[in-house]
Amino acid sequence: MGTSIVFPIFLIIFIVSVGIGVYIIYLLIKALKKYIGSKEVRQEKQNVKKSLGETIKDYRMRCQMTQEFVAESLGVSRQAVSKWETGVSDPSTSNLFALANLFDIEVEDLLKNMNVKNNSY
Repeated sequence: MGTSIVFPIFLIIFIVSVGIGVYIIYLLIKALKKYIGSKEVRQEKQNVKKSLGETIKDYRMRCQMTQEFVAESLGVSRQAVSKWETGVSDPSTSNLFALANLFDIEVEDLLKNMNVKNNSY
């Protein structure tokens, strides 16, 4: 009598497991289709984003400041400002705050819409 109950339980567990597996595969395919379909939107967002250097240069130009003026105001070299704008290096946190203060903006304005590099190790 014990073996006659065990077989249907294993059958039910097997059927439920297969059903869950099929449902997971369905969800994965659906997510993959959605991801592939959003390629144009992702590319457009990527094109809108700027580097931190481009943002710094844009604000400097809007404020009609030279690299030399910014450098003197922050106590750094003109070459440092040039490196920030070209993306060779990034300003320190204290220099980010000083730049925001100089441009009369919030630090978040410098950092929003920034194109963050993905450093995968």
